[in-house]
Amino acid sequence: MAGWIARRIEGWHQRRTEARWARLAEAAPDLDSVELRALRNEARAMRRQLDRVIQVSEARLAVPPLGAGLPQMPLGTDWSWRPDAWRGPLSDSGAVAAGARTALGEGVALYHDCPLGEVAVRQVRNQAPEDRAPFGLVVDVFGFRGSFLSLALNLPEAAIAGLRSRHLVRAELVMDCDRPVKAFARLNVKHGPNLAQPVSALPEAGRDRLAEFDLAYADLNDRRIERAWLDLIFNDPAMTRIAIRDVVVSRRPRAEL
Repeated sequence: MAGWIARRIEGWHQRRTEARWARLAEAAPDLDSVELRALRNEARAMRRQLDRVIQVSEARLAVPPLGAGLPQMPLGTDWSWRPDAWRGPLSDSGAVAAGARTALGEGVALYHDCPLGEVAVRQVRNQAPEDRAPFGLVVDVFGFRGSFLSLALNLPEAAIAGLRSRHLVRAELVMDCDRPVKAFARLNVKHGPNLAQPVSALPEAGRDRLAEFDLAYADLNDRRIERAWLDLIFNDPAMTRIAIRDVVVSRRPRAEL
């Protein structure tokens, strides 16, 4: 009985909220700048939460291609993660990366220093079972006169919870390029005022690319780790289409000797 009453009250609140925003949408053209700015801020705050719900719902309810689960993890893996951009649709699925930084959803950004503005990035729906993830990111590079192009992925809090120097961090990618491109993965771990940045070259041949980082060689202060992110760096990417079909990051403790 109590549950039924709660649902009725919640439904009543939802209908009132929808009616309020319908009235505000009608009145918006006649509001003064102060009222309109406050209304915009409120709408943006609400939209962020709605976008999060929609993204999680789309990711869970979408029918992914065969093989869209996580790859087989190494023995002893204590954390694994596929970024949201490869799990569900983004609210903004594409952009021309004209500036130095172009954000793609929460925690993913493309960086470059090319002055030409001839770089585009978009999310696509994967089709082949071997693509593994439901979605992928495609970077189209035309003229390029910059010195670097990189995709940065912020690692979640769970990645650094309990992270120690005895961990091995692993990044597995499925990637298509229409010509061979030298690529590197760089793990960035901020600990106190310092930044550890181990780098691993990615294989140029094949679709499956693997990078591993042994934190024993990173001179890491375990007790001061604050955040971590992964950079995918591409050298000389002019006139190239780079399709990153899947990214999975995991960690496992090194076997004790």
